[in-house]
Amino acid sequence: MSPAVECNGLVFLTGFNGVPLEGELSYDPATQIRAAFAQVDMVLQEGGMSFDDLVEMTSYHVGLRNHLELFKKIRAEHVREPYPAWTAIEVAGFASEGVIVELKVVARRPS
Repeated sequence: MSPAVECNGLVFLTGFNGVPLEGELSYDPATQIRAAFAQVDMVLQEGGMSFDDLVEMTSYHVGLRNHLELFKKIRAEHVREPYPAWTAIEVAGFASEGVIVELKVVARRPS
């Protein structure tokens, strides 16, 4: 699978979860959320973009209400005005056992 695909100036990133590329899954929600944002950041940077180029973010959560405030705090470290559209969705689980968050984003390539 591709980490991202570009179409007409929009870049669609694959969903990135809380499992870091190097290392093992942490059961700490903050660590997982930071790992997901770090992976998104890595792909954006590789494409010459940043979180400033996001137009949409969908976050999927196991136990959304348990860590939503923490998620919003960490999200604010990466995403600034003008904010992308954002939807947070509660899910029953992910393919990887123990994962609590996954991020799917769409960015616009700067002109």
